[in-house]
Amino acid sequence: MSGWPVTLRHGPVTLRPLELGDARAWREARSHNAGWLAPWDATVPPGSPNRPASFRGLVRRMAKLAREDQAMPFAMLVDEEFAGQVTVSNIVRGAAQFGSIGYWLTEEHAGKGLMPIAVALAIDHCFLGAGLHRIEIAIRPENTNSLRVMEKLDIREIGYAPRYLHIDGEWRDHRLFAITTEECPGGLLSRLL
Repeated sequence: MSGWPVTLRHGPVTLRPLELGDARAWREARSHNAGWLAPWDATVPPGSPNRPASFRGLVRRMAKLAREDQAMPFAMLVDEEFAGQVTVSNIVRGAAQFGSIGYWLTEEHAGKGLMPIAVALAIDHCFLGAGLHRIEIAIRPENTNSLRVMEKLDIREIGYAPRYLHIDGEWRDHRLFAITTEECPGGLLSRLL
């Protein structure tokens, strides 16, 4: 029960599979928002054999993971304009039925209540369409915008992870948040509205 591919919509927000045709819009969004996104972007640790992928490589890798039921890479559109990404990753089946969500949004769309809608759509699909039981989100303590998304969605904090991810050139601490299906029986989007 992968629940992929899927397109999700509410109001001006659409989540649909990230595709090769998004290359120009993705590059423009990343280029115009480089300073806005840099403090929160994952980076390759020194000495790692992995190098940053091209957009084409990113889409191919994410599509492969999606086919293997390990990820759901969404392009986020606002009024049909590319505005960011929401990615469900690290999907584990079996007894866990778990996944993680990460996201980014262009600065021009920030602060308008759009990302909470997008995250709620993705989590509702994870629970109701893909059969997952638990979703986790890791956020840098300094990322007040992302922390506000957790607050708006009433997703509880479960812990603190020192030096959790390599972000913006350093190993960075993260606050951990999680939600299970039992915590939002009517769906997360309905909690937001």
